[in-house]
Amino acid sequence: MRCYLDIETTGLSPKNAEITVVGLALERGPMLEVIQLVSPGIEERSIRAALEGVKTIYTYNGHRFDLPFLRKRLGIHLEKSFVHCDLMFSCWQQELKGGLKRVEQKLNIGRRLKDINGWMAVQLWRDYTVNGDPEALQTLLDYNQEDVVNLHALRIRLNVP
Repeated sequence: MRCYLDIETTGLSPKNAEITVVGLALERGPMLEVIQLVSPGIEERSIRAALEGVKTIYTYNGHRFDLPFLRKRLGIHLEKSFVHCDLMFSCWQQELKGGLKRVEQKLNIGRRLKDINGWMAVQLWRDYTVNGDPEALQTLLDYNQEDVVNLHALRIRLNVP
């Protein structure tokens, strides 16, 4: 089974930032099942339980960001238990440079929440935790869901096994 993984955090450094959301899209036949773990419910055992049956994890820049962040914050070494395919490197091989949103635009992969980026995701989490805004959390979850679902579309467009 394939899984598409993306995390949201409160910053770029695992030393000073926390993981707020772990998004997983699991291929179940022709369907994708999206699982989102939200802090404080993000722990190694909940991630491993969600990944049961998975063989390959797909990310975008996960080799440099998502997997090291999970390793440093939670002590979970996903690259030891699963095959990891960082689609960013597959994009580079096809001369597609830039972040995930830029590559999506080049490949005409749609996105409903076009105006949200990683910095705004941090602000949404802050609005949720500091101001108690449930709509901010829902927007953050919607944004994360688009990321993991679009990783699936990107893998298909790139013809990556």
